[in-house]
Amino acid sequence: MQLPVEAVTATALIEVVRISGLPTGRDDPYPGAVVAHWVGSEAVDALALIESLPGSEQHRCGFSPGWSVRAYDNSLELALFEAAFCFTCHEVRLQGPAVPPALATQFFDPGAPPAQSLLSLFRKAVP
Repeated sequence: MQLPVEAVTATALIEVVRISGLPTGRDDPYPGAVVAHWVGSEAVDALALIESLPGSEQHRCGFSPGWSVRAYDNSLELALFEAAFCFTCHEVRLQGPAVPPALATQFFDPGAPPAQSLLSLFRKAVP
């Protein structure tokens, strides 16, 4: 999977969000509870894991993402990007000021070991 390279390099903090619905507007963040903050090596490792997700074909489910990550730089003002993951239809939607249109919609194999590792990290983040 491809993430915006400059944004990955600039990321200082990742918020893990347990999504509770769809955004009300096109550029609005996905609503839900922030269940974890990853910094330092946790953030670097998570981004590397996301980038290692193998591609897949699209599956139809209506896109019902359960998890997202929001990446912030040191200013912590505006998310560089948010990636929302639907493990049912194999789709990831990226949005934010650092996301070029070509990366906005991607597909991944949710059964692949990196995807299962990512899902496990998400589940462990819930208090």
